Amino acid sequence: MSKQLIIGDAMRELAATRRVLERLPEEHMSWKPHEKSMALGGLATHLINLLNWQIAIFQYPELDLSTVPQRREALQKRADILEEFDGNVDKLDKLLAECDDKALGEEWTLRHGDHVILREPRAIALRTFGLSHMIHHRAQLGVYLRLLDIPVPGVYGPSADDEA
Repeated sequence: MSKQLIIGDAMRELAATRRVLERLPEEHMSWKPHEKSMALGGLATHLINLLNWQIAIFQYPELDLSTVPQRREALQKRADILEEFDGNVDKLDKLLAECDDKALGEEWTLRHGDHVILREPRAIALRTFGLSHMIHHRAQLGVYLRLLDIPVPGVYGPSADDEA
């Protein structure tokens, strides 16, 4: 897989995620659709954490989840979420620009202490652990928006809320 395909794929998914984050209703950041669900603000903050993990894929040979704080205080302001998201997208963009095909093919490990969760080339880790994981939670956020009757932006084409 070429570096340009990987970068294009990542930037397209990040831009779509930002469009969803732009719709966050600050008055509902503590709302959740079910008692087992994350609150809206917590889910949005988790998307930022996933971006931090994508950055880690390129900064380090491994990420040990046992060393990562389990809970981060949920951000409550859309502007704060977008500011951190944008800053992290810039960091990831620079790291992707600086890496080469050799670095993309190098093994990267996700572990929790001694337990290895996955070990795969960086490019694949970015897609599975980074982007696909982010897409999953972005879709959850889209459902939250729908349930709150907030227009959902199109991601891979127009949504039911986009004008024809």
